[in-house]
Amino acid sequence: MHSIPRQDGKAALITGGNTGLGYQSALSLAVAGAAVTIAVRNLDKGAEAARRIHEHAPAADVQVLKLDLADQHSVAEFAAAWSGSLDILVANAGIMLTPTLQITVDGFELQMGTNHLGHYALVGQLLPALSDGARVVSLSSMAHRGAGRLDRGLGLSTAYAPMRMYGQSKLATAIFGIELDRRVKAAGRNIVSVVAHPGWSATDLFNRNYDDQPSLAVLLSRKVTAILGSSPAHGAQSQLVAAVAPGLTGGEYIGPRYLLRGK
Repeated sequence: MHSIPRQDGKAALITGGNTGLGYQSALSLAVAGAAVTIAVRNLDKGAEAARRIHEHAPAADVQVLKLDLADQHSVAEFAAAWSGSLDILVANAGIMLTPTLQITVDGFELQMGTNHLGHYALVGQLLPALSDGARVVSLSSMAHRGAGRLDRGLGLSTAYAPMRMYGQSKLATAIFGIELDRRVKAAGRNIVSVVAHPGWSATDLFNRNYDDQPSLAVLLSRKVTAILGSSPAHGAQSQLVAAVAPGLTGGEYIGPRYLLRGK
């Protein structure tokens, strides 16, 4: 848990706030006094995360709502049901290294559909709820550097490769976060959109189980990251800075420069 400035009176939404980087962000914001909403696919896991947060801060204001970013209908239902203003939106949830090509219910490649397109739709539909001075944090990855040019078919026009597609989804996320800042300012909205990345962090993304057998390369990536990657608590520093640090004007890309092991 990181010590951050008091966030009393602020409402924060964190996708995937039940585990890893998202949980660490939710915990820090809740302890700092923000009213935190954890948006998750699995409500039981979300409830367990809220329970753990209350162990640290019994008076914390935490609610858990269902959201499946791989399903555009779920995103629309979530946004339509949202009430009140929103001061901090951390687009954190994601999946990584799906061993074989999988397609969402809407016809998108799963990593692109979840990591980018789900958040794209969520942020767009929650724009009216964003308060004056609100922060939107898009979580990218250093993997975007190896993605090459963004595939116009969003992962469906080239041969599938797990890491390349993950990098593509995170490249799209970074482009979106920077372009969002340009567009909200052009529209006269006082909203700050920032992109963050955790460096090489050993989060649960690497341990997620899929129905199909992962390749040797995927298994090796998971093992090496578990040994060398930083902890989620350390990796979450970047997105917390992006969410609450004073002086950010928008369009920044925040995170460590090198792949160093953290605490």
